[in-house]
Amino acid sequence: MREERTIAWFHCFAGIAGDMALGALFDAGADFSSVLELIRRVPLGGWDLELEETLRGGIACSRAVVTTHDDMVVRTHANIVELVTDAKLPDRVAARSLGTFQRLAEVEGRLHRRSPGQVHFHEVGGHDAIVDVVGTAAALEVLGVDDVYASAIATGTGMVRTAHGLLPNPSPAVVRLLEDVPTYGRDTTVELTTPTGAALLATMAVSFGPLPPMAVRSSGFGAGSHELDDLPNCTQVVVGQASTGALGSGQPVVTLEATVDDVTGEQLGMALANLLDAGAYDAWVTPVLMKKGRPGHILSVLCEPALADDLRGVLQRSTGSFGVRESRGERWPARRTMSSVEVDGHAIRMKVGPGRAKAEFDDVAMAAKATGLSLHEVASRAEEAWRAGPGVGAGMPLSDGDPA
Repeated sequence: MREERTIAWFHCFAGIAGDMALGALFDAGADFSSVLELIRRVPLGGWDLELEETLRGGIACSRAVVTTHDDMVVRTHANIVELVTDAKLPDRVAARSLGTFQRLAEVEGRLHRRSPGQVHFHEVGGHDAIVDVVGTAAALEVLGVDDVYASAIATGTGMVRTAHGLLPNPSPAVVRLLEDVPTYGRDTTVELTTPTGAALLATMAVSFGPLPPMAVRSSGFGAGSHELDDLPNCTQVVVGQASTGALGSGQPVVTLEATVDDVTGEQLGMALANLLDAGAYDAWVTPVLMKKGRPGHILSVLCEPALADDLRGVLQRSTGSFGVRESRGERWPARRTMSSVEVDGHAIRMKVGPGRAKAEFDDVAMAAKATGLSLHEVASRAEEAWRAGPGVGAGMPLSDGDPA
């Protein structure tokens, strides 16, 4: 008998920010006093949190408003880790909070060419961002949410003002955080998705797409800071029990296949690269013996249903095949988490599953090039560092966009 799991799906049609996520969860029924009690465990003074009822585009919403008093501190990632660790929060609240800040530190480090441990947070290190992140994790815990899902995430255009000056919208941090996450732009100069909002879902969401099969228990809307002329400025969340019927008990997937006998190995390699770049979960080639003894290959693609039409086109254009087969099914990815360690000052992400931890190859390759060590040596040192003590990102689920 499968365990009944509570899930939350964030509908990001107007993007997402930390206060919008928190407000939506309050609107969906998270008890305000219970959430506030958990946030106040963080040894951080000089702030207040209020909940306002408001409208956005005619939709009734809740707005989480954090007010601060003389918060001019620029905190490092290590400062925030210490604050959250000292709070003695429930395990999932701490893991989700630490994982979000770890993801932010990794992205800021890549943007400024620093290790995550040397990153200084500006906006996302302030009282309001800490309250939004820890509060969102606490509200999910109060609602008993086991798994987080999300829709594709909307972003704006134009320019936005930040602590670093004027930056393109979406900001470089948001773009990096949304790597491998379905996203799209709207023709508005408002910053629809903030780094904090992007980090929350990039860290916590196990899958992105339409509303997953579920028995809805509650729903709510979290308001953005102001009205928009042509769009309700809010984020929706839907909370309920995951469906456990014959269909919907696993993650829906589509397998596309084409059998070809007139393409070169180079073309097959390029086709695999094109499919993975276009968002496929995985793609592979199987040699086969066709009619009349002709050697051929089956090119297979695993993807989420929403991308099936696009990937079918990529498959046909890449191979010249006259036809593509499609089958639909489900998959049950093993739970994986992401941790981070350092090897000679270089951050190495670790994919952690039951009984094993594996270093991310791209990070290993970059560290090997910088240090002159072999790929095997860097990977071995990373695994030893993880066994000695998992990084602060340990325990955070990976997106199911990662092949299983």
